[in-house]
This record gives sequence, structure tokens and C-alpha cells, in this order.
Amino acid sequence: MKKFLALGAIIFVSISTVSAQSILTAASFFQTVSAEYGKIQDYEASVDIRAAKTSMEGKVSFKRPDLLRIDFSNPEEQVITFNGDVLTIYLPGSDAVLEQQVDSSQGGAGTGANLATPQGLSLMSRYYSVAYETGQDPVLLEEGSDELVVKLVLSRRNTSEAFRFIKLAVSPDTKLIRRVEAVTPQGETFSFSFTNYVINSGITDQRFIYDPPSSANYYNNFLFSE
Repeated sequence: MKKFLALGAIIFVSISTVSAQSILTAASFFQTVSAEYGKIQDYEASVDIRAAKTSMEGKVSFKRPDLLRIDFSNPEEQVITFNGDVLTIYLPGSDAVLEQQVDSSQGGAGTGANLATPQGLSLMSRYYSVAYETGQDPVLLEEGSDELVVKLVLSRRNTSEAFRFIKLAVSPDTKLIRRVEAVTPQGETFSFSFTNYVINSGITDQRFIYDPPSSANYYNNFLFSE
């Protein structure tokens, strides 16, 4: 009898050890994603942005440490650029250029497509807690899709953050972000879907220089204007 009990204990311990080794916490998985983005010097991808009833499409370009540009095909000719200090938005429909000085020392997890960058991930890990949405096993990206992703939910640690929580859908193979869904305290949802990644192609700094049409009207520090 004692031999059977001993054998049972060994089997139980062995199974428990294997199970423990196969468990990857959400925080650990998020760190593998951050590590993968840490290898990225630059990337380009197609981006689909949805907010309320608005849908936008374009091409996003990123280069370390903090250069970002989005050229939109819908709305056509709209451009967003960020050079680390100044956010510039060209609105062709209004023939207007909006510029905003950004104080990076203020922290926060940022907004928009810059969440899918090494800096954005670093800030998210600092200001948000990480959990699985449905568990560590890959699930379908959405109903009707055959694409598998790992889904994470990041909840803000304090009320000063722009988003109440952020959902990430991550490719289990490449560890690249497939979708970001950011929800504001007012319940507004902003969705950024990324496809067709091209990694480390050697994008030059010239890619992020944008000269708006000379006829455009300029509005400085628009985020804080009356």
C-alpha cells in the first residue's frame, strides 16, 4: 500500500511540475512581446483605425527612437507625423495643419498608433496591469476569422491615464501586435488593426519629414486651445 501511495505521489508531483512549466503568465507573455519590439529598429504596416462611426485606413511608419508617420488613403491625403517633440496633423478637408508640442517627460501610455512601439509597450507596462482576456491559449481574432491571437487586457493603475483599459491581440508566432483596442473613461473605443508588417527595412529619417501645402492654415497647440 505504501508503495502505491509513494508512486501516486511521484506521479502527482511530476504532472504538477509539467503543468507549472507550461503556464506562462500574462505579465511574462507581455514581456516577450516587449522583447520582440525591442529588436525592431523600424517597421511599416497597414493600419485600419476605427472610432465610433469613423473608419480610417493608411500606412504607418515607425523608426526608433520615436519617429512616427501615418499616411492615410481614407481620408485621402491626411497625414499624421510625430518627431519626438511635435505632433503634426494635416487635414486636407479643412486645409488645416494642427501642431502640438509634446512634453515626453509627462509620461503616460500615449495615444493612438504609438501604442504599438517599443516606447508604447514600455509605458503600458509601467502604467497598466496585465491579464489574459481569455487565457494563454490562442483564440480567434474575431467572429468569422480563422486568425489566432493571444488576447491581453491592460487595466490602468491610476485615473490619470487617457484609457481606462487597453486590449491587445498579439500573434502567438511573431509576437507582433495585430490589434489595439483602447477604451476611454467615457466608454469611447479606439481600434487600431495592423497588417502587412515589414520589419527593419532601413527606413531613413527623410521618411518622417512632411511639408504641408503652403495654402494650409496653421493651428498651434490645438489640444489646449479654447
